[in-house]
Amino acid sequence: MTQSATQPTTSEQSLCRARALLQNGQLPAAAKLCEDILESDPADRDALYTLAVARRFQGDIAAALALLDQLIAQDPRNGLAYQERGHCLRDQGDTAGAFAAYQRAVTHNAALAASWNMLATIHTAAGRTEPAEFAERQRNYLATLPPELQAVASMIQEGRYLKAENICRGFLQTNGHHVEAMRMLAEIGIRFSSLDEAEFLLESALVIEPDNAGAHFDYVEVLHKRQKFAQALEQARLLRDKEPDSPQVEMLYANENLAVGNFDEALKVYRQCAAQMPDYPNIQLTLGHALKTVGQQQDAIAAYSKAYAIRPDFGDAYWSLANLKTYQFDDTQIAAMRRLEAVTTTELIDRHHLCFALGKALEDRGDYAASFAYYERGNRLKRDEVGYDWRKISNEMALQIEHCTPALIAGLAGAGSAAPDPIFILGLPRAGSTLIEQILASHSQIEGTMELPNILALAHRLDGRRRVDEEARYPANLAELTRAELTGFGEAYIRDTAIHRKHGTPFFIDKMPNNFRHIGLIHLILPNARIIDARRGAMGCCFSGFKQLFAEGQEFTYGLEEIGHYYKDYVALMEHWDAVLPGKVLKVQYEDVVADVEGQVRRLLDYLGLPFEAACVNFHQTERAVRTASSEQVRQPIFTSGVDQWENFNAFLDPLRAVLGPELAAT
Repeated sequence: MTQSATQPTTSEQSLCRARALLQNGQLPAAAKLCEDILESDPADRDALYTLAVARRFQGDIAAALALLDQLIAQDPRNGLAYQERGHCLRDQGDTAGAFAAYQRAVTHNAALAASWNMLATIHTAAGRTEPAEFAERQRNYLATLPPELQAVASMIQEGRYLKAENICRGFLQTNGHHVEAMRMLAEIGIRFSSLDEAEFLLESALVIEPDNAGAHFDYVEVLHKRQKFAQALEQARLLRDKEPDSPQVEMLYANENLAVGNFDEALKVYRQCAAQMPDYPNIQLTLGHALKTVGQQQDAIAAYSKAYAIRPDFGDAYWSLANLKTYQFDDTQIAAMRRLEAVTTTELIDRHHLCFALGKALEDRGDYAASFAYYERGNRLKRDEVGYDWRKISNEMALQIEHCTPALIAGLAGAGSAAPDPIFILGLPRAGSTLIEQILASHSQIEGTMELPNILALAHRLDGRRRVDEEARYPANLAELTRAELTGFGEAYIRDTAIHRKHGTPFFIDKMPNNFRHIGLIHLILPNARIIDARRGAMGCCFSGFKQLFAEGQEFTYGLEEIGHYYKDYVALMEHWDAVLPGKVLKVQYEDVVADVEGQVRRLLDYLGLPFEAACVNFHQTERAVRTASSEQVRQPIFTSGVDQWENFNAFLDPLRAVLGPELAAT
């Protein structure tokens, strides 16, 4: 790919001159050039930053901070802006404020050596040995990098992946097998979802430098992303032996234990890390998530509460409390959240967490107008952040209808693994899939696992790495697969998911909702698998998704119109699967389960060919790990109060109703 020959703009030329003047100490001239740029474009981020630096050097800290406030308001993830803010506050003698700014700087851009240096200095002065040593290691690591790789590291942090990749590949061509360059190229590969290339690079890096702890750490993480959980855990154990005193490695080891269901070991290590590093809110948050998963709700509440006590604007801690679904916020907490959400310096990620938490807190109090306002604001912030376009996903679903035809299914009949073990529960999130999973996992012959990513990962592999403007390869290329390949994919699925099966039952559940988009693929590789469509009425399902802040993968929920389009496409695609695979999928309506638990339990077990067991009706008494937002709800008996909660917000849902149309909106 050739580089563009476009000449620098006048403002870019002026900015280059301003930076040169700044470096030469000609501060008034540098500031004047920046002011000229901003007069024609007040939102020019580079000019705002450079002018702020000039004002600080001139001793006008107030002016510098005002400029940085403008820049951060435009670009809340600008690490350099937070670093410069730290320098300003340091020069004012505000050590606490500077420390917070430097922390945010490295959160957004871990390649900022000056921020790590200041964090090491502040931690050392406060007697915090471990965090000081960590900051020093980061500073020293960056100092060892060649200038090209320092630039690559910063570009990765800023999201400039293509330019970073070009520089990194050029560096490797000139310098051969440079392990740190290989690590960076692997990280870029992960950002592009080229996980196989990233794994190969890191595996090769460890052959070159077997004792490189950083490469080993990255290797564990990419194995996890590739769903190679058993291998990831084994590598985490080996890394732990290499780095016995590293809190980061301990957390990694605990995470891998959690991923495979070794909950006791994971909790033990999380608690040890929390005791050793009591001032780290993210450790408390992760501990809370693990405690929630195993049903220790009160301990989870204590961990989440400690997390926001350590960092009062930690939005995720408040949202995690709200996401328990049974937690009630008091007046003081609601007032604090409202105050923090309104502050312009609160980071974007904390703001949208706070918005969703406030939506839940005010909904519980019956203040539906204020609740909806916060839900809407949180969704708008997320929608702007992810840039979701419903048309893209709609087109992807249309491709399934176009290519997964009766002829394709018939032509590949008999292919795939014969294993009958998997039970796929799929549909839209917040449609009752966790409830159905809990019911079935209470049966002696069925084990519940988690939302397994294997099918989605296979679909991604089949589509391959491509540019945004390139046509999708999958699912059109299903017709090109051989019977042997389909069988291999099915056997790989059974093999790779075995790590999640602890009890030796004949059947296990894969509860990934988005698998409904890949039922054709599932049938071709696992023709004997059972598939259950967890269905819920459109208004209730869509609004429940709208007020849920998902960790990832459900970007369609961040707007009433967007989720309405997704629901319509889901219904159309499920109708297609019913046409090409008649009788394959059992639809289970959430409202029917709530109205008649035993009747629906018997229907489910008849479909699976299993005998009735009363434990399935008494599902709330089953002790097992549950990792979804409904974890606390399914540990209680069936309740009907949640079925029509959307009606409390009826006055605000016209945009959703208009997209769904009268027939679906009536459900």
